[in-house]
Amino acid sequence: MLELVSEHACFGGVQRFYRHASREIGLPMRFSVFIPPQAAQRPLPALFYLAGLTCSEETFPIKAGAQRVAAELGLVLIAPDTSPRGANVPGETDSWDFGVGAGFYLDATELAWAKHYRMYSYIHELRELVTRELPVDAQRIGIFGHSMGGHGALTMALKRPDVFKSVSAFAPIAAPSQCPWGVKAFSGYLGDDKATWGAHDASLLMANASTPFPAGILIDQGLGDKFLKEQLYPEAFEAACARAAQPLTLRRHEGYDHGYYFIETFVEDHLRFHARNLATA
Repeated sequence: MLELVSEHACFGGVQRFYRHASREIGLPMRFSVFIPPQAAQRPLPALFYLAGLTCSEETFPIKAGAQRVAAELGLVLIAPDTSPRGANVPGETDSWDFGVGAGFYLDATELAWAKHYRMYSYIHELRELVTRELPVDAQRIGIFGHSMGGHGALTMALKRPDVFKSVSAFAPIAAPSQCPWGVKAFSGYLGDDKATWGAHDASLLMANASTPFPAGILIDQGLGDKFLKEQLYPEAFEAACARAAQPLTLRRHEGYDHGYYFIETFVEDHLRFHARNLATA
């Protein structure tokens, strides 16, 4: 059951924040949803946004400025939290890039984390919940995200292209098996057996695919991003797409950093990209 935390009139629609008891997480979880005015007439296509490290369900609706275009296009926008809250796992608040606010959109297998840190399964639980309880067309769902959330969007879409019909990302952690953020998260959540990491690495998943998204994938990357060289590796994903015959638009932008001014600049392009793809899904 959904508990409405707050709602706010927004561009003819409504921005809402919900809480619910999660079956997969075993704890209360929060998410945000923007419902455009067209939802009064019919179920609408929906777009899941997965946020990055340290963020929450509030970050995207407050900072990205996406509601105006979503209202024009008739897109429902759904943004989950980035991790469980209140799991009380020892050490879960010791680092900003692991634990609380850093669930990495995977199901942990290491004993301390496995009970509650199940963000991959949670996103699918949330998808089922919103298609049941809100005016969302279950056959027209896309996914996008930023940084850690870009990693999540790419991996979730590559695992379930039957569910997520469209995918894009802002500055994704594109090859987490190769970067410090990913190695720390995978070691902590999944253990030291690197053979298990590939299922959560977009570049490795794409390398074993064959044109999973014929209509293309869109990625924007700022060249002023301080994390670009050490953490993000877009070139690895670009090479994997070439091998998989996957159409990819990877746009590199001079001067743009890793933050929400960058996202706000290009979010309209992403919404229109998804609206076109979901119209034919």
